[in-house]
Amino acid sequence: MPFIRTVLGDIAPDDLGPCYAHEHLVIDGGAPVRLYPDFLLADVDKAVEELSAAKTVGLRAVVDAMPCDAGRNVSKLAEISRRTGIHVVAPTGLHLEKYYDDLHWSRSASVEELAGLFVGDITMGIDERDYNGPLVRRTTHRAGVMKVAGSRDRLSDQERRVFEAAGAAHRQTGCPILTHCTEGTAALEQVAMLTSLGVRADHIALSHVDKVVDRGYHREIVAAGAYVEYDQAFRWPDGGPNGTLQLIEWMLEDGFGDRLLLGLDAARQGYWAAYGGRPGWTFLLGAFAAEMAARGIGAETRRRFFVDNPARVYAFAAV
Repeated sequence: MPFIRTVLGDIAPDDLGPCYAHEHLVIDGGAPVRLYPDFLLADVDKAVEELSAAKTVGLRAVVDAMPCDAGRNVSKLAEISRRTGIHVVAPTGLHLEKYYDDLHWSRSASVEELAGLFVGDITMGIDERDYNGPLVRRTTHRAGVMKVAGSRDRLSDQERRVFEAAGAAHRQTGCPILTHCTEGTAALEQVAMLTSLGVRADHIALSHVDKVVDRGYHREIVAAGAYVEYDQAFRWPDGGPNGTLQLIEWMLEDGFGDRLLLGLDAARQGYWAAYGGRPGWTFLLGAFAAEMAARGIGAETRRRFFVDNPARVYAFAAV
């Protein structure tokens, strides 16, 4: 039977509910925070406050997107899920090269070794130390998505190795894959590589692609069988055109509403109301949903974006 693997256990896809498809609930230090101090999202109480507000507008599930040794803390993710009652899908995988130093284990590990670490997170439990030391102590909280990342316009040699490892882990487990497309680019190269490795395209979500407001580009991504994940809705200049809304309208006109996911990618304190930032996590199911409705995008269509589509792409493939 199909299932979605949350940090507190497996659930039926029908039980997922309204889902933000690419988020950052916890970034507990590490290289990302050293590079960008505003990325520090380590306060569980703040996360509970932010999610509780979003729950009042309908949020029921979150896909976290901070993978191995980049500030991941699965124990905190589990606590946030327990306290809010919101399903949390925890990640494995690896982020962009800039988040790991020159001596990081990911650079010298073989593809097979990387795949083994990803599979361990998925099938046994995520390491409580986030793979940042020589010792591994697995928790009971398993990963339900693999997060991998590509550079602007291309995949580097190291990124190709990580994609190969994710492909191998998918073949063993059926775990879905969420990718980072820098500046929204190289989505076609990413999905082509993953599918060539035996990954089912309908279990691939390509993030940030709404940074590229090109109708033909998005048609090609969907034609390849993958899902697009739009998370730039609040980042467009006030009073100007909203590229995310434009793309959503084009996708619906082209008959691709069943391949569209929405998230905030709210990876900074400055985006959280709990830290005094804006727009806050209520934005997507609140103000932005209202804006979609004002454009004639009805409740059933919005349900596809938030409920039906995430439940399909984030379910494990049969192996």
